[in-house]
Amino acid sequence: MQKDLKALFGKDHGLDQKSVDFLTKALEKNNLPGFDYIEFKQSLAALSAMNLDESTAMRSAFATASTVGLTKMKLLETAEHYKKVLKDEKAQFDGALQKQVQQRIAGKEQEVIKLKGQIQKHEEKITQLREQIAKFQSTIDGADAQIQEAREKIDATAESFEMTHQSILNQIEKDIENIQQFL
Repeated sequence: MQKDLKALFGKDHGLDQKSVDFLTKALEKNNLPGFDYIEFKQSLAALSAMNLDESTAMRSAFATASTVGLTKMKLLETAEHYKKVLKDEKAQFDGALQKQVQQRIAGKEQEVIKLKGQIQKHEEKITQLREQIAKFQSTIDGADAQIQEAREKIDATAESFEMTHQSILNQIEKDIENIQQFL
């Protein structure tokens, strides 16, 4: 009997086909030899397709299966085996999922935290630079006033010197004229 487990377990609407494929392949890979829960489930599906009610289909499938040695105990034990297979697959999936969360989410969250820290440091540095700029501008503004004051003082000193120099020169010139004229 061909084992189309996707048809047995994945026929309900809304199931993720990738997950159905993955889980039914795990069931196929771990299928026990002989007539067990999987083959019983296939017989049950065939009988249900003939529009038998669930109770009649289940009894009929079991009656047929019991002719090849399937007991209720073996049926339950093998069903538990397949449940364990699915639980093991879920555990592996959960581990892989956690790893993906760590890589794709937690890693990004750490990157965001790091970048926020860098932004904070840059903002602090920008604040420091703005304070330095304001201080330098204040110094420049003060220097402009000092330069203007110094320029005015130097100009006044130069003007005073020139005036004094010219006055003394004029006095000497006058004296020279007087000497030449009167002596």
